[in-house]
Amino acid sequence: MASQQDLQELLRLMTVAKVPIKDAMVRVKALQAQNLRSIKDIAEATLPTIESAVPDPKAARQLHNACKARLKNPTVSAGSKRAGAELLAQTTGGANKRTKANPDAAYQDGPTPLSPADFEASLALPVETDEDVISATALLTNRAPVVLAFAAELLRYTMPEQPPSSRLSLAQAVVSANSRGKAVSIGIEKGPSADQEGWGHGQPRVQIMGREVTVLKRGGYEWKGDGVAESEVKNENPPSIASTTTAVAGEPQGSGVGNTMVDQISQTWSASSPIISKDSTFIVRATKLATLSQRQASLQALFTAIPNLRSADHNAWAYRVKKPDMFGSHVIREDSFDDGEGGSGDFMLKIMRETNTIDTLVVMTRWYGGTMLGPDRWRIIRTCLKEALADRLRATGEQASISGEALWGLDLEAMRSKTNTATLSARSYSVGVVGMPVHRPESARAYLLKSFAQRVEGDDEKSSPKKKMAKALEVEKEENLSRLLGAIRMLYDSWAGHLNASELDRRAWGWYMSVRPEVESGPSGWGAKGNLKLANILALRRKES
Repeated sequence: MASQQDLQELLRLMTVAKVPIKDAMVRVKALQAQNLRSIKDIAEATLPTIESAVPDPKAARQLHNACKARLKNPTVSAGSKRAGAELLAQTTGGANKRTKANPDAAYQDGPTPLSPADFEASLALPVETDEDVISATALLTNRAPVVLAFAAELLRYTMPEQPPSSRLSLAQAVVSANSRGKAVSIGIEKGPSADQEGWGHGQPRVQIMGREVTVLKRGGYEWKGDGVAESEVKNENPPSIASTTTAVAGEPQGSGVGNTMVDQISQTWSASSPIISKDSTFIVRATKLATLSQRQASLQALFTAIPNLRSADHNAWAYRVKKPDMFGSHVIREDSFDDGEGGSGDFMLKIMRETNTIDTLVVMTRWYGGTMLGPDRWRIIRTCLKEALADRLRATGEQASISGEALWGLDLEAMRSKTNTATLSARSYSVGVVGMPVHRPESARAYLLKSFAQRVEGDDEKSSPKKKMAKALEVEKEENLSRLLGAIRMLYDSWAGHLNASELDRRAWGWYMSVRPEVESGPSGWGAKGNLKLANILALRRKES
């Protein structure tokens, strides 16, 4: 049986020439079905055996030769790159027309279509959580991939309903806009940007790290994944409220309520994961509220289906509903109830206004543990509420704002400069549903994985590590990236419960500026590398009082 390492090596061979990993995964699945699970298996197999998994004889022969060459000399990267170049055409199927027409169709191509979950899983990035390891690390890198890392991680908190593919695409759009602005400011490029010339006119825009980027809605793309960032105090299955955490998925313990009622609740209410802090347990639920008259009936149905909620110390609620007025327009009606948890209702209304949430009822349940939490309770309520709202958007397909729908980051510069499909293909862009090129998440991910090859030893910013084998170098790149992403995530985690999404977004650029690698000013510093100390990122975390 092949190991995880065998699988990674096979995927690396197929993707070395920038073959999208989604296509490589489809090919690997077909090979595994024929018991060809590693480079060695393929190299030693007969050509007819490979053709049983790869119907195209030419493609099968190219794969066979590439694996043989890699097996003979695994340390020579040039050979594998040549093999990868040969694999590019047959893996992508010669620029499938459906992929050109719709970038979201890409993960569906091939004999074994990838589900959205598999497609998003293929874009996963490594994250280190050991603070001691992170704080002792310094990297030699240029600025652009650091911006990409800061932006991609930021979107886990400010736009948690966006799938990983969208976050990478949107983050790359930020890098592109920033690089264009910098190139103009130092005289490398001249003239207005594509955005200033109006190439994104009519398309929606979102703000990321203080920059507005033009986006394309991915209509119909459905995904349910990691949601908002997890808090360090989360307990996924707290024993004290076991029946409560499972109630929306099945019949509550001892409720005596039939499955019909429970099914109805599970379909109409979304729930956050419970958060436990100092023996207090919090959980928030959200549901659609079309009219004011439905509020009481919705609450009664929830408490009937989940009787344990009645044993909680507090069940605060808040709602916002859009209601037509006598002049034919609409007004927002809102109200809240603390149920003894002072200020919680108004606090939830504030968050709902910030996220432009309407036609929604939320219920915050708290079992008091005997210890007052002070301001920390606001962070916990905010985290639970945002998760419940994001989960409801994903489950129902509704959206309180543009962030409720999956997005692509549009590449306006490519839109302006494109002359033919070959140009776009060479730049690793796909074309949107109306001929709009978008930033591909696979390219953004590959850029991150290759950009942090060098670790700095001691205080020497220009220190060069000893030459390493290709395999060891790839492992070190992943380790370095995981430490950077871990440091950024710890920074955002410390502030996420205390700042709203817009304020977190506003501060993110300043945090990047304070730690970015130092390079020479002007054209001589364009693309240059400098020292990035991860301890400086950790030092920006919020200090708990």
